[in-house]
Amino acid sequence: MLMRSKLFVPGSRPELFAKGMNSEADAISFDLEDAVAPDRKEAARAALAAFLRELPADCGKAMVVRVNPVGGPLFAADMAAVVGPRLDYVNLPMVDDPGQVVATAELLDRLEKDAGAKGIGILVNIETPKSLRRAAELAAAHPRVAGLQVGYGDLFEPNGIARADQAALAYVRVAVRMAAAEAGVDAFDGAFAGVKNPDGFRAECEAARRHGFAGKSCIHPSQIAIANATFAPSEAEVARARRILAAEAEAKAKGVGAYMVDGQMVDEAFVKGARAIVALAEERGAASARG
Repeated sequence: MLMRSKLFVPGSRPELFAKGMNSEADAISFDLEDAVAPDRKEAARAALAAFLRELPADCGKAMVVRVNPVGGPLFAADMAAVVGPRLDYVNLPMVDDPGQVVATAELLDRLEKDAGAKGIGILVNIETPKSLRRAAELAAAHPRVAGLQVGYGDLFEPNGIARADQAALAYVRVAVRMAAAEAGVDAFDGAFAGVKNPDGFRAECEAARRHGFAGKSCIHPSQIAIANATFAPSEAEVARARRILAAEAEAKAKGVGAYMVDGQMVDEAFVKGARAIVALAEERGAASARG
């Protein structure tokens, strides 16, 4: 699914559920973990489960739920409550062992049968030093893994790394993107807390896109339009991608492996990138038509 923007909505704020659904976000990421106080966990879980049950079959958005940590006292109850036909992805926090991903996938196998659901994917958070080191293993742990998502706060703050340090951000992004690429899944950038700093958010979106990320988490509706615009290919990019694909077809007919497009030598690596850009543009168009 297209997930240029993922809007975080606390599970303990049911009055915000419908507002999130009415936003322009590609995905809604309901949070049962950090955004919910310990004494409100059960109420949040129940409210979110009820909301998901009432959603129409095609609500036009990807539905994501960040559950509490795998193996913790709240995990099994969270999963049992939210797994159903309207859930697209379960988001796992604080994961650093591929076995945790496998255990989640096996639990999904069982819960989906009872809930009449299928194909729920797993988004794995990269937010500990160990998870960053093992990111490629986590991404490849199970076919249900649909992507890796960076959690900068938990990754940087306890370790004394400045959240605004561009070198640190770039290092993490490239490492996570390469790990995701090895497994053939997407990478998603983490949240930016400066709600009143749209220029800073835009700059992070642009950097993440340059590093090959597919989208970014949003903690406020004001960030959605920026993410949607940044992670969509421009008309010029789409036009060039189509020229590359046209040139590829002509080159294949002539038996040529490398050829020129716009004065630049291109080959199969460029063709793969062009296909991805065209596919993203077409999916964006389909999403606009649905919405």
